[in-house]
Amino acid sequence: MTVVVVGAGPAGLTLANILRAASVDCVVLETESREFIEQRPRAGFLEEWAVRALERRGLAGRLLEHAQVHTECEFRSAGQRHRFRYGELSGHRHFVYPQPLLVTDLVRAYADVADGDIRFGVRDVALHDIDTDRPAVSYTDPGTGERVRIDCAAVAGCDGARGVTRAHLGAEQVTVARRDYGIGWLALLAEAPPSSDCVVFGLHPRGFAAHMARSPQITRYYLECPPGDDPGNWPHDRVWSELHARLAADGAPPLTEGPIVERRVLDMHNYVVEPMSHGRLYLAGDAAHLTAPIAAKGMNLALHDAFLLGDALVAYAADGDESGLRGYSAACLPRVWQYQEFSQWFADVLHGASSGDPFEAGTADARLRRLLGSPTGAAAFAELYIGKNADT
Repeated sequence: MTVVVVGAGPAGLTLANILRAASVDCVVLETESREFIEQRPRAGFLEEWAVRALERRGLAGRLLEHAQVHTECEFRSAGQRHRFRYGELSGHRHFVYPQPLLVTDLVRAYADVADGDIRFGVRDVALHDIDTDRPAVSYTDPGTGERVRIDCAAVAGCDGARGVTRAHLGAEQVTVARRDYGIGWLALLAEAPPSSDCVVFGLHPRGFAAHMARSPQITRYYLECPPGDDPGNWPHDRVWSELHARLAADGAPPLTEGPIVERRVLDMHNYVVEPMSHGRLYLAGDAAHLTAPIAAKGMNLALHDAFLLGDALVAYAADGDESGLRGYSAACLPRVWQYQEFSQWFADVLHGASSGDPFEAGTADARLRRLLGSPTGAAAFAELYIGKNADT
């Protein structure tokens, strides 16, 4: 039995490692180079359940050695600072470990340690016969220019929102539920030490802002901006002026400035593909669902998919047990929708002050006061923020 994994992100590489450890034949196809995927800036917050699941599978050694641990976040609103100690309330914490580092670890474990088959730089990937028991994937070899066909038992679509696997499924096979927030976030990476020991959410009439540590030398910042805005509209001085203004609060330490090494505008939207499988094609990660980076859920959901799909494929390969594959989509979707609901709720809190709508601003402020002032509200927020009991 051979499984073709399309896409070498966290979902695809985690799945490939699970299959390799169980001696299931697996081929990973990736359109980019190894150097590219190991350097591509992406998410950095892992929930504790995900880290423990990686640890049980022997995939968290460097993560546990090097990751920072966060148990608090801070809201800044109307010039005031409000610490929120979700670790005390939930008993769980976040691990700060940038996605490129996790991808590097997973590639090394699969390709270098386990001698797994991963093919970089492939072109023109196409899927065939996924409605049958004999699907196949073809691609153009970057070295020879020849078409290569791999016959397989299953295809795992882990190639993201714009990948070929999701595009292969039409409206007659899946539905796509979508939520567009009508706002943009300017995503920034600064070569500057973090200015706080935790994530900071700035709720400001001029727009939302956020501070998130990535390493002792690198900080991720976000600034709310118009959707589709040109990153070129945000030179160094404007970026830092807005960050200082939107994250200002009494007693807050000053921001440490540094060169901006990445600027990109993210249009805030979420979607869910349902079901997450069709025939012998199984979608995972951003190919199946997207959550805007509002609550740092995307990489965690991708890992959840990979764990479930990996175990289902191993059971099928070992015993012919198809129950896990048949139930894969239904097993994934409760957590997917829980994270989507929380993302939408949190977006309303974070963007109410800048909405220009007095009613939205008022309800957002009421929600913030409830999670900061009500023990029951605080406990509920903490569990959702850290992903505890998300499947229930």
